[in-house]
Amino acid sequence: MWGAPPPVLMIISRTPLRVSFCGGGTDLDWFSNSEGSGGMVTSMALDRHIHVTVNRRFDELVRVSYSKMELVEDFEDLEHELVREAMRMTGVTSGVEITTIADIPSRGTGLGSSSSVTVGLLNALHAYAGHDPSPRQLAEQACEIEIDILGQPIGRQDQYAASFGGINSISFGRGTAEVVPLDVSTKTKNRMSEEFTLVFTGMTRSASEVLSEDPESEADKLSRLREIREHADSARDMLESGDLSGLGGLLKATWEKKRGISSGVSIDEIDEIYDQIMDSGATGAKLLGAGGGGFFLVHGNAKTREELGNLGLVTMPLGIDEQGSTIVHRG
Repeated sequence: MWGAPPPVLMIISRTPLRVSFCGGGTDLDWFSNSEGSGGMVTSMALDRHIHVTVNRRFDELVRVSYSKMELVEDFEDLEHELVREAMRMTGVTSGVEITTIADIPSRGTGLGSSSSVTVGLLNALHAYAGHDPSPRQLAEQACEIEIDILGQPIGRQDQYAASFGGINSISFGRGTAEVVPLDVSTKTKNRMSEEFTLVFTGMTRSASEVLSEDPESEADKLSRLREIREHADSARDMLESGDLSGLGGLLKATWEKKRGISSGVSIDEIDEIYDQIMDSGATGAKLLGAGGGGFFLVHGNAKTREELGNLGLVTMPLGIDEQGSTIVHRG
């Protein structure tokens, strides 16, 4: 006998991707836990999402559908590590079908998609089990799965951005994270969608691959990250004051520091796209995520966006998700 079914038969969670303006890399534990000032990231949740559905099966098998399909009797046999560990953490371990759907490519885009998947899985599975986790709980559990359990060499900013939503300054240090929502006016938010553009390089590479590569110099890497952390402070102030042109210039400065951290951050093809972006009249641009591919965040104007489109580059306006990971269906 199966026993009584849960009170709900289907859950759908919606979890945003994220865009990091400045500070990426300083959220890595080895930096944030050793620096007196800790790490800091200024970022926002993007209005592009990962949807996770969890629904009751008629039997006790576990079926998972993503870029491939898995059907197993024991959740421990799942190849999808994030699903397996999220099931273990929430206690939902049998008799379910789980599907993940991404608005845009879900790997190697620099938009924090892996962590958004983890947060979305946790939220959906908790809701299926009748729990109502807080954004902080979702972020902390996602970090535990990705970093502590699976040992991925990534930072902690993506999990918090996906869980909390909005535009935030996030500080890291000594195993803690503080999320401070920024006081950005409605006028500035509207200008952000007009002036900032996401440009797809057409290349993807996982953050774990890039972050696991040896830097050119440990001392130089540390110096660059300290400056990038200072950029996060400046980015926070510029967003709150509405100085978007200044923020555009800061993106350029951050990219120049970031691309020198290791050889895997940029390649010739990416450098060529960057040159095209700047030649189009952009104030500044930086590659999002760890590097190696994905999306550039570009500041310019309507003419800049038009020029980028004329070059055949895939572009997308910047839109803000204010909610963070949320349950959009229970039934």
